[in-house]
Amino acid sequence: MDAIDAAILGLVEGVTEYLPVSSTGHLIVAQRALGIPESEAADSYAIAIQAGAILAVLVLYWRRLVQIARGAVGRDAAGLRLGTALVVAFLPAGALGFLFHHAIERVLFGVWPVVFAWTVGAIAILALGNRLRPPAGRIVTELDLRMAFAIGLFQCLSLWPGTSRSLVTILGGILVGLSVPAAIEFSFLLGLLTLGAATAYSALKHGSLMLASYGAAPIAIGLVTAFVSAVLAVRFLVSWLTNHGMALFAGWRLAMAALVSGLALSGWFG
Repeated sequence: MDAIDAAILGLVEGVTEYLPVSSTGHLIVAQRALGIPESEAADSYAIAIQAGAILAVLVLYWRRLVQIARGAVGRDAAGLRLGTALVVAFLPAGALGFLFHHAIERVLFGVWPVVFAWTVGAIAILALGNRLRPPAGRIVTELDLRMAFAIGLFQCLSLWPGTSRSLVTILGGILVGLSVPAAIEFSFLLGLLTLGAATAYSALKHGSLMLASYGAAPIAIGLVTAFVSAVLAVRFLVSWLTNHGMALFAGWRLAMAALVSGLALSGWFG
């Protein structure tokens, strides 16, 4: 992997991590397109550069994180309620990911499972239609634990690459009664826990393998590029979903599914 490959993968990660189109699916396809073979190092790299996207949310939502921290020490009741809800929402996918991550990587980290998930996600967006733009709903600090756990169950679907963690958690948030901005914010905050745990686990388990395979420079380039592009993508997504809904991303998913299917059938991925 050279510097250009790393920059491309970082850009793909940052742009797609929080959009409802699946960063993992795009990264798997991008790696194969760049000629990076499937391996533990490649899969771990795709997870590790998520740290750049995590940092973007830390920077953009630092005030909310301060509120949660204040709640943890008993100085903000709303912050404590939100922090507890995030932990409850994290647990289902965290447990399943820990128990079945090897099987998921072995069976689902491929082009065709991603194409399938892209297509199903697009159909879900189109089927729900106007329900994804409710006129009102609860703010994020009004989320109760039952609602949080339901969103956590939705997040389990994202363990299938191509599904999109952002898609299922935003959909889950809206369907349990959050407003669109609140569902987006909760999805981003939940991503800090989910992506942070996955990134830390991958770094601890395969960090030396990544360094031996690619070196420190490509990892650093991927992280920086992911951070910058994620900041821009988050700002775009909040504005777009609040005003236009998700139809654009259904089209994106279907277009990617069709493109990648055609390339795969032509043998372009080898």
